[in-house]
Amino acid sequence: MQQRFTDENKLMSDFFGEVWVHCSTCNKKAIATVSFETQTASLHCTQCGLYKRISTEITLLGSKGHWQLPANRYFDAELWLMMPFKAEVFFAYNGQHLAYLEKYISATLREHKDRTHFTLLEKLPKFYHEAKNRKGLLKIIEKLSKK
Repeated sequence: MQQRFTDENKLMSDFFGEVWVHCSTCNKKAIATVSFETQTASLHCTQCGLYKRISTEITLLGSKGHWQLPANRYFDAELWLMMPFKAEVFFAYNGQHLAYLEKYISATLREHKDRTHFTLLEKLPKFYHEAKNRKGLLKIIEKLSKK
């Protein structure tokens, strides 16, 4: 039986607001969040109590501004949901991102409508799309979801 996936045309930026990261103090799971409206980013670890709140104003490529980046980038925090795969790296920003990738990767029938060349799936590296990698990527997703 074919498992069907219909592209929701999500963008990578749809997952920027909350990013699971390694705490810089205890190395456990912490949550980095960003509010583009208030131009602030926060990092909170429920394990050790680390809490930081900063402005999103940074210098990127020589230009200072409030860039819309994944929440972890404001703290240079390492992603929690990341694992090597062959010569590549598989990653997800949070549980929702991981679940979306799992639905896509596990599907044997993938439907794409209204492609814009900007969607998350269109920007993924080739190895995410290849059927020969399905089993290995699903094992990684299973490990990461239990982490």
